[in-house]
Amino acid sequence: MTTRRSFLLSAAALGSLLAVRPVRAQERFAVSMSEAQWRARLTPAQYDILRAEGTEPPYSSHLTGEHRSGLFACAGCALPLFSSAAKFDSHTGWPSFWTPLPGAVKERADSSFGLQRTEVHCARCGGHLGHVFPDGPPPTGLRYCINGLALAFTPGPARL
Repeated sequence: MTTRRSFLLSAAALGSLLAVRPVRAQERFAVSMSEAQWRARLTPAQYDILRAEGTEPPYSSHLTGEHRSGLFACAGCALPLFSSAAKFDSHTGWPSFWTPLPGAVKERADSSFGLQRTEVHCARCGGHLGHVFPDGPPPTGLRYCINGLALAFTPGPARL
């Protein structure tokens, strides 16, 4: 039988699992702003992803179907992150790339939600972009699964 106390304890445990993790304060980045400045610069949905490490729903980003030549930059600081030359359709619902531009992203272990993953964030501002998985196409075999709201696309020449 479920008691009020066991229900509340279960709800609290679930809430702690679902809580978003803010960008780690101890890390230093070239572009650094106060939380108020980030909130003023980003839309609420972008803030949730870039600063609070949220995730957008699959197939919600128009960038998933973006096939023009160009560069995908960080929506927080405009650092070019990925080239359209490395983009592929992973059928996962998020923009996917097999490699970032040199020096554009940093990675760190992510054990949130009881999963072992590798988080990808912008090397310049620390904004959360998504995760990288070892199930991508050649030549790297990697799939950088990136939130579209964390990106800004600029058409133009692609580069690797």
